[in-house]
Amino acid sequence: MHLAWGEAEEAFRAQLLAFLDENAPPEARVRRDFAGNVRAGGDGSLIPQWAREWQATLFDHGWMIPGYPPELGGRNATPVQTLVYLEEMATLGIPRSVHFPGYAIVAPTLLDFGTPEQKALAPAAIRGDTVWCIGMSEPNAGSDLAGLQTRAVLDGDNFVINGQKVWTSYAMDAQLCCCYVRTDPDAAKHRGISMLIVDMKTPGIEIRPLRHLTGAADFAEVFFTDVVVPRENLVGNLHDGWRLTQGSLAHERAGLWVESVARLEQSINGLIELASRMGVADDPVVRRRIGEASQRATSLRALGYKGFTSFAQGSSAPEHSYLKLASSELGKALFELGMEIQGPYGTVTDEERSPDAGRWVLGLFVSFANTIAGGSSEIQRNIIAQRVLGLPRA
Repeated sequence: MHLAWGEAEEAFRAQLLAFLDENAPPEARVRRDFAGNVRAGGDGSLIPQWAREWQATLFDHGWMIPGYPPELGGRNATPVQTLVYLEEMATLGIPRSVHFPGYAIVAPTLLDFGTPEQKALAPAAIRGDTVWCIGMSEPNAGSDLAGLQTRAVLDGDNFVINGQKVWTSYAMDAQLCCCYVRTDPDAAKHRGISMLIVDMKTPGIEIRPLRHLTGAADFAEVFFTDVVVPRENLVGNLHDGWRLTQGSLAHERAGLWVESVARLEQSINGLIELASRMGVADDPVVRRRIGEASQRATSLRALGYKGFTSFAQGSSAPEHSYLKLASSELGKALFELGMEIQGPYGTVTDEERSPDAGRWVLGLFVSFANTIAGGSSEIQRNIIAQRVLGLPRA
């Protein structure tokens, strides 16, 4: 049996490839198999100018989110065409954007739950004209988002926010923040949460960048001290923020698996090349481990197709929780294997001395973060146990 796309999808693919061949800048063609903060632009900025211009170009030509209408940076593509687009971009390693919150989380949330005035903020978020950050994680409420403690007290026509967020990506450059706050401290954990749009220049906001193992600092701690936010900045209904988080994270993960699997496949190809260069391509243990990894990646792609079909038809896709768990854990194992194959050079990042310029050790550093960001592996296991397998809570 041979599986293939239809003529319409292949014509769509050809149109996309022609556009990318003509318009994608050199900086966007730097293929990476891990989400490292290695800036291709060379200017050291969190969001380089080339990336801003490239995101705007995609939007203006209807290639930013193809399934959206033209006024939102798309071309009314079908779900299958969108999948073709995501796969092609992932395979080529060409990013749509280097700051995902605006187009991947904020815009879908505003379009689904926002007022007309809030929906009007979506085009700029998708085009990249407005940089957003997401205020979810806290020191004692990371993957357990329902445990957040940052308070927002309604005082007349304003909310007053006090608390702390952490691991807030792009907070240093963000103009606006989708901030999840507790508005009813007496309600159950999953109730009493609301979402507010916060201007990051509001008095009382302090941002402290956090640096991770690769040396990059692309997220931060954010402190709120008596920060005043107009009531009109409430998204959705008061105390109904938990429902918004489920919608926004579903949008993020609906296509994220495509990029994750493509990175796994790229890493596997890299391991094959590395094994050959290091003279261990015929080692039965190395061959078995790479072969097993290839089988797992292929299975994850098939599972991703199944989940995407459910999501495109408006159903929930519990497969995405497993894909998040399995792809992040497999990625960690692949980078670790790369270091093992390199032997004593496995921990070297010097470009002149390392066979792959630190690709495997830097990838391993980032891979630990990937098992935490967006919902830790432990939380994903709980979700799978309860929602997929129907197991009771412990």
